[in-house]
Amino acid sequence: MIKYLNPSYIFNLTGKILNLVKFFIIPIVIVGIIFSLFLSPEDYIQGDAVRIMYVHVPAAWISLLCFGTLSLLCIINFIFKIKSMSLVFKSLAPIGLTFNIIAILTGSLWGQPTWGTWWEWDARLTSMLILMFFYIAFILSYKFIKDPINSSKISTLISLAGLINLVIIKYSVIWWSTLHQPASVNLAGETTIHISMLIPLSVMLLAFLLYSALIFLMKYRIETIRVKRKGLK
Repeated sequence: MIKYLNPSYIFNLTGKILNLVKFFIIPIVIVGIIFSLFLSPEDYIQGDAVRIMYVHVPAAWISLLCFGTLSLLCIINFIFKIKSMSLVFKSLAPIGLTFNIIAILTGSLWGQPTWGTWWEWDARLTSMLILMFFYIAFILSYKFIKDPINSSKISTLISLAGLINLVIIKYSVIWWSTLHQPASVNLAGETTIHISMLIPLSVMLLAFLLYSALIFLMKYRIETIRVKRKGLK
């Protein structure tokens, strides 16, 4: 067990995983683009605007996944005080924020032709915007609070408050009347999206996940090297 927690072992392992991700990401991205732009049909109401979904939906899912992961890791770190966990936070949080912004921007691009407006202060859109501010607050807590104990406490509080917002994002279309449509893909229930759109959506989600893994591993390795260099000074 000690071997697997050794920083050198983890650094070497991330290097191997990084090479594996690099091998698969380009062909999967190409397949996803072909399916999304050419093979997937137009929507009978939205037309070609529906293709924005293949970026918007995976981006939204990944932003939620990243923040949920951060929250879980914050709780674990608060209990067990894992020194290297801050490297994970610094590597993962910017990825979640990036996809959060992409989801908001593509949602606006999707909303204009579909709803006739770039923005609407309904529950789903507003809670996604609030998530962006949680991400920013989380990143700033690690960037500007130098004391690791205080930084850990504040980031944990931010993540716990953000978890409440994740629940609101999930159930906002059920609890309130909104412009945003209910979920079409349900792992525990009925999936209403047609297979011709589900396939490109799934491929694009996989492509985005691989891209997130690529950026995370590169960032994590950079942060690890930076910490080692500081330790040698």
